[in-house]
Amino acid sequence: MANPLKGEVIRLYKTLLYLGREYPKGAAYFRERLKSAFMKNKDETDPEKIKQLVARGDHVIKELEALYFLRKYRAMKKRYYEPEN
Repeated sequence: MANPLKGEVIRLYKTLLYLGREYPKGAAYFRERLKSAFMKNKDETDPEKIKQLVARGDHVIKELEALYFLRKYRAMKKRYYEPEN
């Protein structure tokens, strides 16, 4: 892995690991999938390819955050609003 991108990859891994704690299928499931995805690309040395993979990881972070916000919104809506008939 290229030295300047190593910190960015580690940041991405830590962020995804943190977000995976609340994953609907469980943290252990998410951790296994995350580890296998990173291990699959561990020998990548091309800086452009690494940047593409990090960008894909950032997209996954945004999708996870959207999933969690939607889940919280639905819970709040159930709690405080009448069901529509």
